[in-house]
Formats: sequence, C-alpha cells, structure tokens
Amino acid sequence: MRPVLLAVLIALSLSGSVLAKLPALSDEAKAKAAEAAAKTAWSDKVGAYKLCQVMDRVADTYRQQAKTAGKEASAPAATPACADPGPFAITPMTSKPIEASGAHSPAGTAVSPPSTNATSAQISPKK
Repeated sequence: MRPVLLAVLIALSLSGSVLAKLPALSDEAKAKAAEAAAKTAWSDKVGAYKLCQVMDRVADTYRQQAKTAGKEASAPAATPACADPGPFAITPMTSKPIEASGAHSPAGTAVSPPSTNATSAQISPKK
C-alpha cells in the first residue's frame, strides 16, 4: 500500500509544473495562427467542393448507365450547386489604434461624413 501512496505523491508533486501559465503569444505568432486557421478552413471548403463535383459526376454516370440499360432512373434530387471557394487569400491583421488615446481611425473605415460641418477652430476656439 505504501508504494502506491508514494507514487501518487510523486505524481502530484511533479504535476504542479504542468499547471504553470504560459506566456502570451506575440503578434507574429497570433498572425501565423490566424493564417493557419484560415488556410485550414479554405482547404476544408476546397475538399467539400471537390466532393460535391464527384458526387454530381457519379450521379450523372449512374443515370446514363441506367438509361442505356433500359431502366428507369429516379429523377435527380434538388440539391444546391457546388460552391467554388476560389483561390486562397488572407488579409493580414492590422494594428488598430486605441480610440481612447485620441488616435484617428484609418481612412478606410470612414463610411459617412462627420455629423457636423463646423471646423475644428469653431468647435474648440483658442482661449
């Protein structure tokens, strides 16, 4: 009984190092992880697209063979068309300004003109 207790105590003492907190990922590591996730998702879409095409070809071949054999093939079921995912493309993450620091947003994010036509000199005149 004692060897089992000793083994459990040793295992518990060594497991404390496993629970240590890992350092936060760098921005570069986060970008690589996001790109890998995007590439995996795109690969899944490509696989589903190719599978859809093969299933359509197999169904068409079955219907043609049934027709040539003089058998009545069932009507094709209504299914959505195969969606081509296109080439792999990823937009890199850009650092966004902290609005509380007074930094301006990038020009591409503006979708409407300012809510007032007053100039900055009219809004906050010199004292």
